[in-house]
Amino acid sequence: MNSQWQSHAACQGLAADIFYPTSDEESLEAKSVCGDCPAQLACLEHALLVREKDGVWGGATERERRRIIRQRRRAAAKQRALAAAPA
Repeated sequence: MNSQWQSHAACQGLAADIFYPTSDEESLEAKSVCGDCPAQLACLEHALLVREKDGVWGGATERERRRIIRQRRRAAAKQRALAAAPA
């Protein structure tokens, strides 16, 4: 399934192994490509939505995506708590 954002991605035609590094240091090349990509945000949101486990997506490693998800969950829980609090 090819989303419209993928057709505009800077990674088109590049070797996939760049985006599946074995260490954080090796992720720098992929992050460099992502940093100049017009589809970076859409790519990252896709990876967060489908819970991509491996690789660099939208400039974020698996560890960084897990952190983003945790931060969003905390923010959502805080918003729900504020909304439920009596005025």
